[in-house]
Amino acid sequence: MSQGVALKELISALNNMLRPDLFRDYAPNGLQVEGRPHVKRIVTGVTASDALIEKAIGLNADAILVHHGYFWKGEDPCLSGFKGKRIKKLMQHDISLIAYHLPLDAHYEVGNNVQLGDKLGLTHVKALKNSVARNIDTNNTLLTLIGETSHNTLESFQAHIQEVLGREPLVIDGAQGREIKKVAWCTGGAQNEFSHAVAAGADVFITGEVSEKNYHEALETGVCFIAAGHHATERYGVQALGNWLKTYFELEALYIDIDNPV
Repeated sequence: MSQGVALKELISALNNMLRPDLFRDYAPNGLQVEGRPHVKRIVTGVTASDALIEKAIGLNADAILVHHGYFWKGEDPCLSGFKGKRIKKLMQHDISLIAYHLPLDAHYEVGNNVQLGDKLGLTHVKALKNSVARNIDTNNTLLTLIGETSHNTLESFQAHIQEVLGREPLVIDGAQGREIKKVAWCTGGAQNEFSHAVAAGADVFITGEVSEKNYHEALETGVCFIAAGHHATERYGVQALGNWLKTYFELEALYIDIDNPV
């Protein structure tokens, strides 16, 4: 039976692993809503939606660990509307909310980008040196990556992505029948990294979302742009982090996938 861990010890271990102090992020990383002081069961997911909170309540979870939490820069700070309802529900049920954004994207072991590359079977992986890197220390963090695929046609690679992620990606075929090999990627909403992928000689760039301008850029540069889904590309980091917690502490970590087509 799970012995669990003190909440403070859990947060300390996560901070030591993910090093949020290295990032200038768009939201606070770490403990966002404080619940009960001891954690035996933690629910993990991509976004701290009401649906995920309800699942956590039903499972009698002590904490929720997500990639997309609350308190984003530029949003209304008032605890009203749907945000107020979510936080009220967490506090009523004494459930902690823990969130890591860029630190979970970039970690060299459990990060979204490394994990997505592993899932897609990409090899000879390295950090994209001319990437913006988003104001982080890149010695131990990896955002935009570049590697190689064994699928030498876009059609084959597209089918592979669809099989792995379980959803059909949006594909802009800049290659126009040319063989592909080098793949750059950055999960989530990283459309602006496309130019760095082009400069690095990638044949294909994968991210979660697409902007209007990316259509023209892909056709004009001859580099394929694949929007595979923000949610779909960012499911794997929090699962890997949950599995790490299972090993590091004696607690239950249960991943809940709340489907999101975006």
